[in-house]
Amino acid sequence: MKQTDLKKMFLVFSHELTDFQKEDAHANLGVNEFVYLPDNLKIHWSGISPYDDSLTFCLQDLINWLKINARKGDYVLVQGDFGATFLIVDFCLKNDLIPVYSTTKREIISEIKNGENIKVSRLFTHVRFRKYERWI
Repeated sequence: MKQTDLKKMFLVFSHELTDFQKEDAHANLGVNEFVYLPDNLKIHWSGISPYDDSLTFCLQDLINWLKINARKGDYVLVQGDFGATFLIVDFCLKNDLIPVYSTTKREIISEIKNGENIKVSRLFTHVRFRKYERWI
């Protein structure tokens, strides 16, 4: 296999891939290497402040990491804070990276309402990876 045939998936999210997700990425996307965020970026990604007006400054280290490590045609699994996800997906689309997300089947296991608070327990099952798209 040529170096150009090797596909990586950079994991911009805060948990571990399941075995089924790995198998899906191998079989359907041709991914043969998974690259997790370094610990400092993973902590930062999973703790994005809901109080910041702008996220561009706080995402700069992550963008720099992708610029150094990812190459054209690599996949980037992006899931997290909506605004941060949008910015990373936008960066990927502008830089010939392929942003994807995991589609899931969701089942509500239980729901408990306590005044203004609702506690929901859900079971998420991976179905497939889907590319983020631009609106035509």
